[in-house]
Amino acid sequence: MSRKEALSNFIQQIHARPVVVKLNSGVDYRGVLACLDGYMNIALEQTEEYVNGQLKNKHGDAFIRGNNVLYISTQKRRV
Repeated sequence: MSRKEALSNFIQQIHARPVVVKLNSGVDYRGVLACLDGYMNIALEQTEEYVNGQLKNKHGDAFIRGNNVLYISTQKRRV
């Protein structure tokens, strides 16, 4: 499997699932992945903003510009 295919498979697996998006600034956004494009622009639903591990705000829908993203990680579903 090529690197491009592996990335495409990962994106398909996490679409509509809970994710953590870590920004270069150190802030985490946690929510359900609604959309991800080739520039790493991300749309999240049911978004929560965490600073230093502390919940700071809840945003419903959020759009994160790709050049601010350090990484995207899957998150276990909340019970």
